[in-house]
Amino acid sequence: MQSDRPIFVIGCPRSGTTMLQLMLHSHPRIAVPPETRFVVPGYYRRFSFGDLREERNRRRVGRWIVSDKDTKFKELKLDGDRLIDDIVAGPPTLGSAMGITFRSYAEQYGKSRWGDKRPSYYHHVDLLLRLFPDAQFVHLIRDGRDCVASLKEMPWYTKDVFHAAVNWSEAIDYGRRHAKKLPADSYYELRYEDLTAYPETELSKLCDFLGEDYDPAMTEPYHVARVAIPQHKVWHSNTHGDVTTARAGSWKARLEPWEVSVCETVLADRLTANGYELSGAPKASKAHVEACEKAASKRRWARRRKEIRDRVNRFREPSPVAARLTSRQLGELAKV
Repeated sequence: MQSDRPIFVIGCPRSGTTMLQLMLHSHPRIAVPPETRFVVPGYYRRFSFGDLREERNRRRVGRWIVSDKDTKFKELKLDGDRLIDDIVAGPPTLGSAMGITFRSYAEQYGKSRWGDKRPSYYHHVDLLLRLFPDAQFVHLIRDGRDCVASLKEMPWYTKDVFHAAVNWSEAIDYGRRHAKKLPADSYYELRYEDLTAYPETELSKLCDFLGEDYDPAMTEPYHVARVAIPQHKVWHSNTHGDVTTARAGSWKARLEPWEVSVCETVLADRLTANGYELSGAPKASKAHVEACEKAASKRRWARRRKEIRDRVNRFREPSPVAARLTSRQLGELAKV
């Protein structure tokens, strides 16, 4: 039986996740839409929807996904009224409502399996598994110095180099945890540099993990860039061309010497553990190291508070959240 498990692409922002999204979207069975913003926000506001075993509350979820200005539903180019009706007719769980949305996106391309890409999902894996218990996660890792160099050039990134370095370190640390905790058939890592240098080999291995046959079209993702990447996202312009290794190591020309020192001082162990050689830059100043530590501490405590609140909230959920759509999900439900 061919797999229908959801696929989530994760990684530090600017690590090549959009390219990987397009590669997967080029597969004849898989559809991965442009980034939306209803999965994590919808989970945290689940209490406002009420008990989804009631039809009117499922309709409320559908209307929120379709109508809220922050969900980016319009990027999917789906019929909103039809989707709401499908959610109402579907299983009474939040994961099902969201899964039906992604499944509808896949169906408009004649595909039977869906995925989702959002770099920040790397620290929401536990949340995603609550919604989609049989999900598979693909973590794309790129040289942290290249990620920092690219992040600081993005029009939407308002933080500084210290936050950018911490962002990459978090993605790596979360990846280590996921690799230890998740089953081998649920979590997979690959490097951006290997993917761009040997796309056929790396994509073949990825397809083996996903339980899919490799398709050569995956090495030419630019063919689907026009339909899968919104035009206003000009920072993804490189995805409209051939897969190339030209951007690997570009940090050497894009980072200031002191920024290289920050990256190689703060990220040294993580860089070398993932196969990235250090340049031998001088150690960063104490003030710069402390700036990174401060940024890391602030992010860590903000997440910790949110996690504690969510654990408490789980005891009073109005209805189940796990999706009931895939063969594995339905199989587990039948055992109960």
